[in-house]
Amino acid sequence: MDNTIIVVVSDNGASGEGGPNGSFNENKFFNNVPDTIEANLPRIDDLGGPSAYNHYNTGWAWAFDTPFPYWKRFAGYEGGVADPLIVSWPAGIAARGEVRDQYVHAVDIVPTLYELLDFDPPAVLNGWTQSQIEGHSFAASISDPQLPGRATQFYSMLGMRALYHQGWLATTLHPPLSGWRNFDKDRWELYDLRTDRTQLHDLADERLALLEELKGLWFYYAGVYKGLPLDDRTALEIMASPRPEPGEPRSHYVYYPDSADVPEAVAVNVRRRSFTIAAAVTIDTPEAEGVLFAHGGVAGGHSLFLKDGRLHYVYNWLGERIQTISALDPVSTGTHVLTAEFRKTADDPDTFSALGTLTLYIDTEAVGEAQITTQPGTFSLTGDGLCVGRDSGSAVADYPAPFPFVGGTIDRVIVDVSGDHYVDHEKQVLAYIARD
Repeated sequence: MDNTIIVVVSDNGASGEGGPNGSFNENKFFNNVPDTIEANLPRIDDLGGPSAYNHYNTGWAWAFDTPFPYWKRFAGYEGGVADPLIVSWPAGIAARGEVRDQYVHAVDIVPTLYELLDFDPPAVLNGWTQSQIEGHSFAASISDPQLPGRATQFYSMLGMRALYHQGWLATTLHPPLSGWRNFDKDRWELYDLRTDRTQLHDLADERLALLEELKGLWFYYAGVYKGLPLDDRTALEIMASPRPEPGEPRSHYVYYPDSADVPEAVAVNVRRRSFTIAAAVTIDTPEAEGVLFAHGGVAGGHSLFLKDGRLHYVYNWLGERIQTISALDPVSTGTHVLTAEFRKTADDPDTFSALGTLTLYIDTEAVGEAQITTQPGTFSLTGDGLCVGRDSGSAVADYPAPFPFVGGTIDRVIVDVSGDHYVDHEKQVLAYIARD
């Protein structure tokens, strides 16, 4: 370990996703659904338990970042961006337990490691030309505490702008993820971080010429680092935006049992659209039960499963609205295609959720139907991915996770988001099987 370089740095300031009221389910923030005291208080005894994905409020976020103002996402305030950094290399660093005060940014870590290792980064890697490294090494300051830190640092995040230059910080207080778009109305603030690290004294009115200079520098570096156009889209708008895919866009996805969980970022996107989930299964015994398909978890998601011999579908809307559709009769033994089909009919103007009809099918026979509301955004940030044959994370529905499918076999599950209405789900699934 003496010849191992260890770098420890925290992520960012305390998180403000809990909003002013705190949150029983942080996932509501990423679905643009506000938390209220009225909704939170009845669940106060469940905080910290298995049904909660709770988050402290912004008052606590500010307290955690004391003495600095604001919190994560606020790129122009020390409460959002100031972090501890520890570098250890016993064989290569003579200093022990010393503190450095130079201004250093996260982008400086990579070039510092290259310099410490006396290594030139490749210009081309596996045939791909590498982007220019934007940071600057602080290796020299490790041995010489008197050397100056970096002179200038550009910031742009979620609609907020800031520029650090020779001890001064110019910033706009534009609420990140606000969706306001009115950047021309932003007021710039100016702080001397050398004497006012806690940003108590806004000097914008006293140093107008300096502020204009720093604003000009911000736009210069925005051109250098591709900081335009400004983007303050809401969390829902960002999460719901389609991501680039390596292949052609598609509307049919095939998933198999005994596969790893598929993270939501690369799983089929069923947000605010019609979709069909069709599972090709063989039921060996009337006692067959378990999850056929699950995506998400206790904070939001949906699941198709067998329980008590019957077919069920549950759509869990942000942990608050458990919508269940169940077949009245049990599924017989033999080979079947078990399907849940959602047909979108409208959008909820208040929550941007998709409204529509969910129909259950056993082969071509409709066996259950109800009106449901689906989430506008993400089911989960991490974990609780898409699974076939189990629900590997927290449970979407009222069953003991992972509730693996037993008493039969799952050939595959097909998810279709084309919007087409399939009259014969069995024929469609068998056609996919025939392709193999």
